[in-house]
Amino acid sequence: MNSIKITVLVLLVALGGCRPEVKKVSQVAISKVKDMPSQPRPYKQLKWREKAINFDQYVFDSNQRGEFMPLIWLDSSNRNVDQTTFGLYTVIGDVRQGYQAHPDFHESLTSLGALMSAGLSGIDKTNQNGFNFVKMSQNYFNSDTGWNIMMNNTNPDVAMLGGGYGRDWWYDVYPNVLYYAVSHLFPGVEGAEEIQRFIAEQFFKADSVLNGNYEYSYFDYAAMRGVNNHIPPQEDAAAGHAYVLLSAYQQFGDEKYLEGAKSAISALANQAESRFYEVLLPFGAYVAARLNAEHGTEYDVLQLLNWSFDGCKAEKGRTGWGVIADQWGPYDVHGLQGSIIDGGGYAFLMNTHSMAWPLVPMVRYQPQYARTIGKWMLNASNSARLFYPYEIDDKHQWLPKKKGLTKNVIAYEGLRKVDAYGKEELAGVEPVALGDGPNWVPGQPEESMFSLYSSAYAGIYGAIINETNVDQVLRLNCLATDFYRADAYPTYLYYNPYPQAQEINFEWDNEEPVDLYDALTHTKVAAGISGYGKFTIAPDESALIVVLPQGAEVTEQDGIYRCNGKIVAYQ
Repeated sequence: MNSIKITVLVLLVALGGCRPEVKKVSQVAISKVKDMPSQPRPYKQLKWREKAINFDQYVFDSNQRGEFMPLIWLDSSNRNVDQTTFGLYTVIGDVRQGYQAHPDFHESLTSLGALMSAGLSGIDKTNQNGFNFVKMSQNYFNSDTGWNIMMNNTNPDVAMLGGGYGRDWWYDVYPNVLYYAVSHLFPGVEGAEEIQRFIAEQFFKADSVLNGNYEYSYFDYAAMRGVNNHIPPQEDAAAGHAYVLLSAYQQFGDEKYLEGAKSAISALANQAESRFYEVLLPFGAYVAARLNAEHGTEYDVLQLLNWSFDGCKAEKGRTGWGVIADQWGPYDVHGLQGSIIDGGGYAFLMNTHSMAWPLVPMVRYQPQYARTIGKWMLNASNSARLFYPYEIDDKHQWLPKKKGLTKNVIAYEGLRKVDAYGKEELAGVEPVALGDGPNWVPGQPEESMFSLYSSAYAGIYGAIINETNVDQVLRLNCLATDFYRADAYPTYLYYNPYPQAQEINFEWDNEEPVDLYDALTHTKVAAGISGYGKFTIAPDESALIVVLPQGAEVTEQDGIYRCNGKIVAYQ
């Protein structure tokens, strides 16, 4: 064999080109995603990280002046914690809130969502304009009521103005999921770990009391009992319990939290049908995937994913809540989350952003869903721009003349297939960007369609999504929202929506050269990248690229692939 042939053979081996033993990961589809186009039209990808940073600068600026300004105020009522906290308007012009109306009525869904987004965007909210906003958010820990969890309000007496104190379970669970994320992004804040412990203890006790039966409208965390009222049962609260308990196990190492997470996921998986209520069910798919990969359980992740996307069909539940796969008028709206049936469809931005948080990192633990999650994210991120008044035609939105208020960082709360308010010029128009704000209380201005609580979550997309040199081929960061995980190498999900192979540029700004390892084919697809390199994705396929030190060897044992002691991939 001459020297040229030897060189070529060595290169092929280095890149994984001559490895007949390779176990390629077979891809599994989510049924609803099959109905979505590979290339949504018309297509535009927003600069989501920039959107999140600009949102933070606008909303947290107390010097803003003008109608409905500023959007932030200080709350010195000292509820739950002896400190001044802050409030953000839920929607622009919300008459229920603000320093003059009810200074102690503000929602953690907005505040914690904004803090998480900022943390994902690299903004230090522990020292901004002289305030530690992360510490100030601890006032949402409802110790005065004896519930001892983070809640949507600091004051239960004003909460019934809107925001679900002790009546709507997801409002009580999701703030704790958010708080664990915020605590991960801003470690070391005084009092945070103590609050996290309290929350974990309460959720563990609650799951023990529920003992597999989550068929309640909400749970009283002081009396430790489930309660039913006019709100449909929310069995997917089990997913929120499981997420927090698994995070607590990773944080504190207490085995009972791991057992609690398993118990809650078992309750979720053992339901006869989907009970998707608002935002929590996809977190159950993520936890199930991690438990399967890291702890040898065998939960049916595909069932939880299909339940999330197909939506709740139970008469007893929130019928029709799932993911939209449709075209409304001239726009593809595939991938948005909300009601599939309300007026032909009603999607929400906050819910859509929140769904990416658990499902993109889930692919690390269950790589068989790489292609379907990549395709969904391409569709969802393209559709999500339509909530912003500068990104949808004026004739498809309720308040085009007032959009200057939004600074192109505050979006409409929702996107409906048809107008819900009967505006004459919107008759027959689809879709329509609008919101529920004007319906909440008498005197609510029409500007309350512009939603801070919805827009506060843009940082999720900002941290996950990057564009590449190929239009519609996105680089999705699988570690960005994979909180409370073991140390891992940078991992990126790509989906090629084209019927031809695509060559993708990969930029690496660290000094040390690296190799690119595809966790779906278990091959090195590029070697010795320093600054810039390329790799190829097959037509209508995905790649799950793990960035490894140059020349590092990957070994496999019992379906787990490791490099220098770190887990690279799961089979």
